[in-house]
Amino acid sequence: MDKLVNVAVDAMGGDNAPLEIVKGAGNAVNESKEVKVFLVGLEDKVNGALSGLDYPHDRIEVVNATEIIENAEPPVNAIRKKKDSSIVVAMNLVKDGTCDAYVSAGSTGATLVGGQVIVGRIRGVERAPLAPLIPTVKGSSLLIDCGANVDARPTHLVQFARMGTIYMRDVYGVKNPTVGIINIGAEEDKGNALVKETFPLLKECPDINFIGSVEARDIPFGAVDIALCEAFTGNVILKTYEGVGGALLGEVKGALKSSLKTKIGALLIKKELRNTLKKFQTSEHGGAPLLGLKGLVVKTHGSSTSVEIKNSILQCITFTKQNIPAKIQDVLGNSANNDQQEE
Repeated sequence: MDKLVNVAVDAMGGDNAPLEIVKGAGNAVNESKEVKVFLVGLEDKVNGALSGLDYPHDRIEVVNATEIIENAEPPVNAIRKKKDSSIVVAMNLVKDGTCDAYVSAGSTGATLVGGQVIVGRIRGVERAPLAPLIPTVKGSSLLIDCGANVDARPTHLVQFARMGTIYMRDVYGVKNPTVGIINIGAEEDKGNALVKETFPLLKECPDINFIGSVEARDIPFGAVDIALCEAFTGNVILKTYEGVGGALLGEVKGALKSSLKTKIGALLIKKELRNTLKKFQTSEHGGAPLLGLKGLVVKTHGSSTSVEIKNSILQCITFTKQNIPAKIQDVLGNSANNDQQEE
């Protein structure tokens, strides 16, 4: 049997912890025999949540952590002072090699800080971006960066594009994934200073398939495989995406229940409608990996239910088996070495 992929899960993070987190872990090990989950958190509460679940007991292990980092806490201080928090203990499992990956629905700030400080960046990586998959009519696109680096430089965006290309190619099997920089128009001379400075660098980069600018309205139609931007723009797009999706879903449900005629119509298309709407639910795409670290760190929504937790755990399998950190090291680490030699 192949070696199991070990995933450390912050059982105390998120609005629905620990019940939904634990349930998602149970569903993940039931769905895949390739993964083992280390649930990190207050032992009594985690075991209590596990008690009602049916799962293979040899593939879920509870690791006690006596502290919890809350969302409102300053991330740097929290990581430094709360050494026995579920986030710090779980990340240390990745750092020491016990686990291959980390998943949390908890504090985004603490996850970003912990990822950089505890797990550590790959040599040659200047910044680590958050990169979620967002649904499109063609399947999904990678949005990079969506929340880690609000003030990015052109060289950072080029690295994001290169890491995103490796991720989409080797984890999701997209051959020669297209990269578009998010802009306010298709013309090359459009955009702010960051976009204008980054554009020519992307054109000259031989290992990415850069196709130019992409407008935000074109992303849901699958215009590119990788939508590239700094984190401020990316986070606005992501939150707008989620908000519009939720609003439309509510409107569709309301319209289908508005009369006897629409209720009958809804019954006739129930299966097809459910499948269509499911494609545009972000929970089906797992969490956002923090690319460029020595181990895999995945951040899921604070409101995550068991579905997103399960999918976030399962996405760690391919990432680990494809050894994405080593491939990023090969590309960006070698570039760093070459730059030093030229100096």
